[in-house]
Amino acid sequence: MMDAFERFGLIINDHVVRTPVAIASMAGIVDARYVLDRKAHAGVAFMGGFAIDAPTMDAARAIAAGSDRKEFLYDDPVAALRAEIDPLKTCDVVAGINLRGSSPTAFTAIVDALGDGVVYEIDAHCRQAPMVAAGAGEYYLKNPGDLVAVVKALKAKNVTVSVKMRVGVATDDRALVRALWGAGADILHVDLMDAGIAKLRQIRNSCPLLIIANNSITTFDKMRDMLSHGADIVSLARQSDEHTLAGLDAAITRYADEEGWYNSPKQLCRGGDIRALAFCCMPVKECPLIPALSRIGLSKEEYVRLKLDAVKGTPLEGGPHTCFGSLAWCCKTSSPCMFRDMTLAQEGLPKKEYMRRKRELSDTVMSRVFHDIPPDECC
Repeated sequence: MMDAFERFGLIINDHVVRTPVAIASMAGIVDARYVLDRKAHAGVAFMGGFAIDAPTMDAARAIAAGSDRKEFLYDDPVAALRAEIDPLKTCDVVAGINLRGSSPTAFTAIVDALGDGVVYEIDAHCRQAPMVAAGAGEYYLKNPGDLVAVVKALKAKNVTVSVKMRVGVATDDRALVRALWGAGADILHVDLMDAGIAKLRQIRNSCPLLIIANNSITTFDKMRDMLSHGADIVSLARQSDEHTLAGLDAAITRYADEEGWYNSPKQLCRGGDIRALAFCCMPVKECPLIPALSRIGLSKEEYVRLKLDAVKGTPLEGGPHTCFGSLAWCCKTSSPCMFRDMTLAQEGLPKKEYMRRKRELSDTVMSRVFHDIPPDECC
């Protein structure tokens, strides 16, 4: 049986993520006890959302008083957060805290008090009117310069930063995620709303950050759909019950052990994201590969050289009986190909190992595509 890192290859905040299933924050609900009750089937958990300064604490009280919504209410955010973080130090769930603050200093004050033992998630997601009026939640998506300032302030403290965002609110989601990448964010926690896989693919093709996909992902089919279009992890909120989490955890573990690449993308010609360049053939005909290379600024010659250099000295280098003389150009194992399968059999290379090697090739391609951090962008 593979260990978690070999199986999924995920590390967050210097901790191995045991499963690509996360618990998303729900204000007034997701606390340490909520996480501990589900720790067997979650790899990451974001507690909160927690208000951390006077404007957002007042907003939380207004929300709780004016509706049946729950909120975490307290007078001392540092003491309240410490009480939630400490119980998770003995379990193997990577802990994050979803924070609602109205200024960079509000966030950095929390870091100064609590240190780098958790992931700091900026709540740019809440759409409750009092919170937005306080300068938090969706306010940041409509004022991305302020959001970038918070990310930069947190990264100056050398902590791991996640941004919880909702698509379709910012003027341009692609420009936003590139700006967050340039500011130093580590994770995008994306509520896809009704946009689905097309928006997820767009975000994956815009930045190299770790992506957590969120919104009604309660079955393995939906989970695989998200993973095959760019997500690294999926998260659940209202339906993060133990039964659902356990089912997703078991299914993705089994899939990874059988297939070798747990979030392998669909092939480019079938709607996959640019990670799927690892499966594309030589650029010798008009197909979706050609416009994809143009969009990412990679010439045909650079693409060929990149892949051949990346597989040199690996089991993917050979394959004289394949279409283009190397397994570098072969498709994923879910697509029938007798030449690929014959070569794998001759080389004694199991399909699972072939897919693991393709993941390594994809990582190399992605590193080349996103080799430069973009300049600061005002979205």
